[in-house]
Amino acid sequence: MSEDLLTIAGKTYASRLLIGTGKYKDFEETRDAIETSGAEIVTVALRRTNMGQNPDEPNLLDFVSPERYTILPNTAGCFNAEDAVRTCKLARELLDGHSLVKLEVLGDQKTLYPNIADTVKAARTLVDDGFQVMVYTNDDPIVAKELEDMGCVAVMPLGSLIGSGLGILNPHSLLLIMEQARVPIIVDAGVGTPSDATLAMELGCDGVLLNSAVAHANKPVLMASAMKKAIEAGREGFLAGRMPKRVYANPSSPSEGLVR
Repeated sequence: MSEDLLTIAGKTYASRLLIGTGKYKDFEETRDAIETSGAEIVTVALRRTNMGQNPDEPNLLDFVSPERYTILPNTAGCFNAEDAVRTCKLARELLDGHSLVKLEVLGDQKTLYPNIADTVKAARTLVDDGFQVMVYTNDDPIVAKELEDMGCVAVMPLGSLIGSGLGILNPHSLLLIMEQARVPIIVDAGVGTPSDATLAMELGCDGVLLNSAVAHANKPVLMASAMKKAIEAGREGFLAGRMPKRVYANPSSPSEGLVR
């Protein structure tokens, strides 16, 4: 599988698992889970995690090195386009001109569903300013295509609500999005179990981003290991091509040459 690489904004990755850094008990557990997961892209909520903006506090980057991982700052906690754009600009300053960001603009505190109008507005502003935008969105194929066409480098539709662990509730919508996409489609939100991650990959998604499923597990590092294997199994299953579904039974042994 060494030739089956994920390419985002011109850079290739062997792992198709992207992982978050929030909700762990401490930075040591964060580091251990990420290492075990095999992920190469690590997303960080700049408004909730210290990456150097608070010099007197522990710095996540001392545990998760930008030399080893692609750090993906995200705009979690932003509820309008202006705050999201401002957060991305701060991330670019903190990370010495780093332009790859994950954009999410939320609609409300209860569902954390994306505010699509402000997401589109912020995405356009960021792309015009030279950012490479990976964008969290709903599962609307029309919106996904618009975000791709304006220059986003990856589109990240939800599988279900952020942090819900409900799994992939919208496989048909994801298929519609992937059918027309020319950029990576990465499921973002809703994964709760390894089987959820496998399903996303079996559908043909290019990757899965998750956080709560690992951080909230009873044994986060063990769950990180399970997610790594689930992503790999699902990808191999997709590439292998599943057998067709049939209405009736079909014997697994050939009928020719039966012993009479």
